Order: sequence, then C-alpha cells, then structure tokens
Amino acid sequence: MSVNERKTERIVSEFLDKDPYKKVLVEYQKSDTPKINKLLKYASKKGGGAGYPEFIITFQEVHNLIIVIECKADVSKHQSRTLDKYSNYAVDGVLLYSSFLSKEFDVLAVAVSGQTRKELQVSHFLQLRGEATATEIDFGNELLDYQSYLKNYIESPQKHKQDYYELMAYCRTLNNKLQLHSILANQRGLFLSSVLIALDNKAFKKSYNDIEEPQDLADRLVDTVVLELKKTLPQKKVDNLNNQFSFIRSDATLSLKKNPDTGQNILAELIDDIDKNVNGYIQTYKYFDVLGQLYVEFLSYANADSSLGIVLTPPHITQLFCDLSFVNKESIVYDNCAGTAGFLISAMRIMILGAKGDERKIKYIKEHQIIGVEYQSHIYALAATNMYIHKDGKSNIIQADCFDRNIIDTVKEYHPNVGMLNPPYTNDKINGINEFEFILNNLECLERNGICVAIIPMERVLSAKKQTIELKRRILQRHTLEAVMSMPDDLFYNTDNGVVTAIVVFRAHIPHPNNKETYFGYWKYDGFEKRKYKGRIDIYEKWADIKAMWVDSYVNKKNIAGLSITKKISANDEWCAEAYIETDYTNSLNQNDFRKSIAKYVAFLLTQ
Repeated sequence: MSVNERKTERIVSEFLDKDPYKKVLVEYQKSDTPKINKLLKYASKKGGGAGYPEFIITFQEVHNLIIVIECKADVSKHQSRTLDKYSNYAVDGVLLYSSFLSKEFDVLAVAVSGQTRKELQVSHFLQLRGEATATEIDFGNELLDYQSYLKNYIESPQKHKQDYYELMAYCRTLNNKLQLHSILANQRGLFLSSVLIALDNKAFKKSYNDIEEPQDLADRLVDTVVLELKKTLPQKKVDNLNNQFSFIRSDATLSLKKNPDTGQNILAELIDDIDKNVNGYIQTYKYFDVLGQLYVEFLSYANADSSLGIVLTPPHITQLFCDLSFVNKESIVYDNCAGTAGFLISAMRIMILGAKGDERKIKYIKEHQIIGVEYQSHIYALAATNMYIHKDGKSNIIQADCFDRNIIDTVKEYHPNVGMLNPPYTNDKINGINEFEFILNNLECLERNGICVAIIPMERVLSAKKQTIELKRRILQRHTLEAVMSMPDDLFYNTDNGVVTAIVVFRAHIPHPNNKETYFGYWKYDGFEKRKYKGRIDIYEKWADIKAMWVDSYVNKKNIAGLSITKKISANDEWCAEAYIETDYTNSLNQNDFRKSIAKYVAFLLTQ
C-alpha cells in the first residue's frame, strides 16, 4: 500500500472536528497569531526558514498552552533513534516545533503516524515554558479529546511542579509586601487564609473593589469570613476564629492606607494579588497544604519558626505517611498535633480518591473520618481555615490540649484507626514534653491494631536518658514497634535548628513480642536537592521511584544492603538503621572516587 501523509492528516482532522468542545482555535500548517509566527520563524525542519506543524491548537481559557500535532503516513517513520531526523519522523519533527514554541508557551506535542485508525501510533510530550527538553507523557497510544488533553496537562506532575515553583516565588513577593506594610510574620498566614475564605463568597468577590474606605473593606473582609465559617462551624469555634482575625480590623495598613499612585486601598490590591496568584492554584490542586507551605515560607524569611516551636512536614513526607499507614477510604485518621493540617489533607486526598466519585461516601469521609487537635490558637486558626478552603473536615479540628482526658474521650468516639503526627520538638536539657509522650497519647486514642506514624528527632530514638528509655519501655509494653526509618539530614532545612529526624511506626494496643523483628530503613536520600529561591525540590524527578523502593522494602520487610534490615530490639537499644545496617560497598567505592578524595586531600595540604 502506498503511503500518503494526507490520509493521516485526514484521520486527525476528522477526529478533531467531531469534538464538541468549541473553546479552541485549530489552525492547519499556519497561524494567524503573530507571537506564534515569530517563534516559528526559524523552525523549518530543513533549516533556514519558518516551519509549521500540521495542526496548531490554542485554547480560549488557557492562554499559555499550545497543542501541536505532526503527522507521518508510515508508522516506521514515527520516531528515529537519535531524534534529529526532523523531516522524516513524526516525533523528531514535533519536538523541533516544541523547542521553539516553549520559549513562550507550555507545549503539548503530539506525534501521529499511520494511515488507518487501527494502525495509528500516537506519542505525547510535554515541554513547559522555559524548559530545555520535553518529557514523554503516558496518555496512551491514542488521540484524546480537547478536555482530556486539558485535564491531563493541568494534572501532570510537570505542570504541578512548575506551578508550585511559581507559587513559592510569589510567596516571596507577597512576604516582602506584607513585611513592607509591617504585618507580623505570624499574622501573614492568617491574613492569607482570611482572604481566601472571603473570596469564596461571590458577593464579596464581586464587590470588594467598589468599597472606597480601607476601614470599611477591612471590616467587610472579616465579617465575610465569619459569615462563611458560620455555615459549617459551631458558634464557639467561629468566635475563636473571629478573635484570631481581629487584627485585620485594626492594622494600620489594612484598615487605613491607600496606594498614593493608584488611589486603590492597599488591602484591595493585596486581595487582587492573592486571588490571581494563590486562589487559582488552590482551585486547581485540591488536597494540597498550600497554607501550611506558605506559612513556613513566611516564617523562614522572618527567622521566627524556632521561637514558635513549629516544624511543619514537607508535602512529600505527608503523602509518604499515607503509604506507611495504608490509608484507604475506610480509614479514620487522627493527628493530635495537627499544625496546619498537612497530614489530614494528604490522607483525605487518598480517601476521597478511593471513594471513586461516591458523593455520599465522600461526604461521610469529610464529616466523620478526619480528626485533628491543635493547641496553639493561631495555628488552629490556620488548620481550621485550611480545611474550610478544602471544603471538608473543618468541624473535627479541635483547639485543645491533646492530653486533656475529655479530649481523649471525644477523639475515641470517632474510633480512629490511623494516627499521624509531627509533635513539637523539645530537648532533653529543658523542661518540655518528650515526643514519645505525644506518640503514646496518639496511640491511646487508636483502635486496637491501628497504625500510628510519627516523625521525631533522631536524637530521641538514640537517647540513653532515663526519661526517654522509660517512655520507650512503656510504649513496647502496650504497643508494637513496626518500623523506624532514618530520614534525610536536610529534610527540615528551613528551620533554625536543622533537626535530623526519623519516622517511627507503631501498631496500637498489641504489646511488642519478644521475638518480633522491627524493620529499620536507612532512607537518607529522597532525591530532593536544595536550590536557591526554590527551596528543597525534586529537581530530577527521582522521588516517585525512590518512594516506591522505600515502601516496597517496608511492606515486604526486605533486608537490602545499604537500605534496610530487620532486627529484634528492646527499650535500651538504639532505634535506628545506622546501628544495624549492612554497608553496601558495591556502588560506593571506585577508582574515580579514590582519585577525587586524594585530590581533595592534596588541596587541603597545600592550604595549610
């Protein structure tokens, strides 16, 4: 059969024409958009001039996305081995166009080959704006409708990472603005949450820019927050939160100042800014602890986190907790040190996904399967509003002392079977509550055979002090130590104390058997690296594979040299992998490493 590229183009064209979604512009081998033409001015597959793919698709509502489709008739010409045969291969050609367009757009590049629907071969690549290379995306070997492409693009890990970095960059800008306006570091998270709640009110969102006097707008903002919270929270909790937000009414900048250049209220400008840069992110990426992450950023710039005793858990670790505790749609999750509710939000995401669209079950999960207790009033306000923003679980966030007998009894009525916590970190040298006491408190509230996962300072599992050993003994008398994992040294790099941590896993109300072998993991490398202005990030996208390896070794209790080992322990022993792990030298020592070490030593001697 003779090959004819027009047949391939016709198949694609007919598929696109049948799509009922009309908010798109499809252009064939050309574009009427000057910006696109400028980018493709030198994109000829043969070099020396302009070049265009078979199809260029743009969206009315998503201005920064372009879909380009390149066709070839012969499936043997789908992709070359070297990816540089631009004229002859579909993948090579579409990636060439993507490399030019990605200077200004996010590009979804689609390569299609074949002359019948049956033999059609389709490959998808995503190249985000400013990225040097495209990433192949598994959307299946088929053409998708426009809305599916949009959904997959928005939900892709690559897009999420890009948006997250932009959110963190905006956080620095917002922090500088709030600092310039003398809003205290520990009030910035509360201010942000109040704006996000108020913007959920359609009347406020429509009218706030029409309120001329700053004081009137400040009052309207807080009144709107209270009005929204009253819809779901009891009056006592609303009164508590109203007190937390009251500084907005009296703050000199928020309630008095206007921008001399624009005449607009400073508060109105800030609301505009937050709506544009934060609200959209929250609407797109549900069940992500945005408030918690921004709060950490605010505090880290102000060097205030250590004084407030706050060490919030990174999102990838809150998600790891869900794997370690086997969270599913039937789980009832309790965090007795809730903070900004990061653990609860991650758990709720897994539970709701497990409900698979069953709205009655999702409603029940939100109302009955998420419980949190937070002692500090301003952090409780963040947790409660954070859950409100996620439309769930807010009525079960309690401001109280988790050691209060009445609170323990209240929590037990929910019958939680999963516990998660990152307790306040203390020091043996000062008079504080030992982290193991918080773990015992969480375990007491769980059902028999429930799983409790906590992240605590490494020094606690190593401590030989009498108080800690006695607490370890009490735990083993009542509960089973299932696992201890040594975590990366710089996991909490953005705290003043730079604490090194370990994750501990317990099974509730089953005494630790004498012959029980506990799993110890040496989980020191999670793929994240520190980058200026971006923090600690998964820059090379290694985390997914590393987590899969960790969880597999944990679930199956594997003994892997350099990674994990099982060992019988007692309260007097060190609870860490480093004490027992077998070192894996097979990949760690080679001639090149030896040369580097000698060179460093010689350089050191020369400086003495």
